[in-house]
Amino acid sequence: MEGGSSSISPIATNRLQGKVAFITGGASGIGAATAKVFVHHGAKVVIADVQDDLGRSVCDEISSSVGGGADISYVRCDVTSDSDVEAAINATILKHGNLDIAYGNAGVTGNPDPSILGINKDFFNKVFAVNVYGCFLVAKHAARVMIPAKKGSIIFTSSDASVNHSGVHHDYVASKYAVVGLTKNLSVELGAHGIRVNCVSPYAVASPMRLNVMRMKEEDVEKVYSEAGNLKGVILKAEDVAETVMYLGSDESKYVSGLNLVIDGGYSLTNVSVMNHFKAMMSSG
Repeated sequence: MEGGSSSISPIATNRLQGKVAFITGGASGIGAATAKVFVHHGAKVVIADVQDDLGRSVCDEISSSVGGGADISYVRCDVTSDSDVEAAINATILKHGNLDIAYGNAGVTGNPDPSILGINKDFFNKVFAVNVYGCFLVAKHAARVMIPAKKGSIIFTSSDASVNHSGVHHDYVASKYAVVGLTKNLSVELGAHGIRVNCVSPYAVASPMRLNVMRMKEEDVEKVYSEAGNLKGVILKAEDVAETVMYLGSDESKYVSGLNLVIDGGYSLTNVSVMNHFKAMMSSG
């Protein structure tokens, strides 16, 4: 799990005491960091992924980090499969008796060719199957359990690409916009049952997926995005996103629903194109 020496804030503990959480894409990156934060704050966690060895090792690592007393387990789940997600949610209920937080976090990157002329249909469909349909299925099967209980928090991972142009591939951007739309629509329907639906849209995190795409070391990726970011002196870590997800899953956000919570240090508010062009003109003149 990346993040190195990042520590969890000791200011408030047990903010999720007794809650049961289900996390897709929980074997690495933001999902694994969220599982760790959730467990640290008292939640019982089931992580779902297709990376079996990594998923089990994350459970062991998190359990060891809290002295072996963590209630965390792994279940294999392909988020593009209705039956897989249904079975994973059922396994969570069977183990813990209820479900308080469902976090649809699993995601994949876009087509290798970023051009609209070069996008491959099969790859496009895969991106939407994981990034959008996967979230839809998590919400569908979580709602099946949460509606009778008249409570619950459903959270998705979108991206700052949903609010800002960052040169990201079209299929990925479209999928993340779709996640925001799904969040807002679901919040209206499920609000009648006491269920909150929100999503987080983080700026670049040096997750395994991003490192693989950029083929760079973690510290180099962080340096690039830190220098390009708006908020200086701070590097966005997976743990920071996890803390935000915890807020949305906790009772501290009990009246927050339909929100796309952007975690980008104000990056989406900046547009330096004119200034950069002006500086280029001055230097060349």
